[in-house]
Amino acid sequence: MAAELIADASWESLLSTAIDLTSGRGGNAPGVLVIDELPYWMAHSPEVPGLLQLLYDQSQAGQGVPGGRVIVCGSAMSVMNELLSGTKTLRGRAALDLFLQPFDLGTTARHWGIEDSAAALRLHAILGGSPGYRNLANVAPPQTVAGMDDWVPATVLDPRQALFSASEAEYLLREDPKFTGSALHYAIINAVANGASSPAKIGGLLEQSRTSLTRPIEGLVSAGYLRSDTDPLWERRPVITVIDPIVRFHNLITVPQRDLVDTGQAAQAWRRSRPTFVARILGPHFELCAREWLRSQADPALRGNASTVTATVVNDKKGQAKHEIDVVALDKRAGRADIRLIGEAKATVARRNVADLARLEQLKALLGEHGHDTGSAVLALFSMEGFQRDLVEVARRRGDVLLVDLPVLVGGGEPVAVPRVR
Repeated sequence: MAAELIADASWESLLSTAIDLTSGRGGNAPGVLVIDELPYWMAHSPEVPGLLQLLYDQSQAGQGVPGGRVIVCGSAMSVMNELLSGTKTLRGRAALDLFLQPFDLGTTARHWGIEDSAAALRLHAILGGSPGYRNLANVAPPQTVAGMDDWVPATVLDPRQALFSASEAEYLLREDPKFTGSALHYAIINAVANGASSPAKIGGLLEQSRTSLTRPIEGLVSAGYLRSDTDPLWERRPVITVIDPIVRFHNLITVPQRDLVDTGQAAQAWRRSRPTFVARILGPHFELCAREWLRSQADPALRGNASTVTATVVNDKKGQAKHEIDVVALDKRAGRADIRLIGEAKATVARRNVADLARLEQLKALLGEHGHDTGSAVLALFSMEGFQRDLVEVARRRGDVLLVDLPVLVGGGEPVAVPRVR
């Protein structure tokens, strides 16, 4: 009989009863009603948000169900991001709108139980910081760089495992009601994962005009699948990247080696892919981790309390060249910027030396030639393998140099050299 009553009940009565049961009757502290994966409920019952609004308004007016606590959550970002926007029924009713960010490099290392910094960096470059991926891996986490050679073929390159996906972009979008079946959205994500970082480059790969891609790109950005950043020194230079690293790994490693992977030769596929992994995945990811560390974990004084930490480029008119700057901290002013830090982050096997410091001096001079204030800029080097002794001595003597190695990015601690208080 109870099952029949539930089957015949309306959404309004079900929600009202559930909230009533968790509203803290009898003097108890208010309970919490959690509605997980709301977008799936809305797919066949789009009236649910409106009913929640009705129950909320009735509660606020002292009618119907007394006040309770309701949490709604979901993984379809296109739906969740719009839930409180514009004229949506729940707009103005939410006390908290929380987006759960993936773990950073250090938290990921602790979550997986990896003590080796180099191994932790490589795993983070492949999977990112989504904590649920650990539950999908049925082998022990790699504890050394050498251990990655066994772990990668046994997980992300094994078609029998849950971490493997035949089409990662399609998998991510498959159950998102806004993008289901959209071949164009799949193609855009795949193009960005393969290195197309601007609308013009994406359009070139897809043989479409950049203007025709504006709306689908904006949709993917708003839904949390792509990130679009604007270079603060060149405001018309958008930089588009894939948010989930496993999509990048799939496109750059799995797809090119698919024949080997499908025939059980995953170890050989990984060996053949390691140069690509180092150059196109590990290197850019190390740069990203350096920026994230400086932005959110380092003492703000190390970046001169600058408001923006990003990457940029600078043109050398005399040398007719364009130089990428991996890390720059700045405050933007009208027509110019106060540059607080200029940095380079390289995931190479060689230790950084005084020649790297000299290159930063050149970049500092170029930025000055473009009218930016670099007078108090710190020169920063981030290294995966550490620093040569002569560089450390020079950095500590000068007092305007920051040296950060991989263990600091992963586990905290003090940088190898820090600038003196300015």
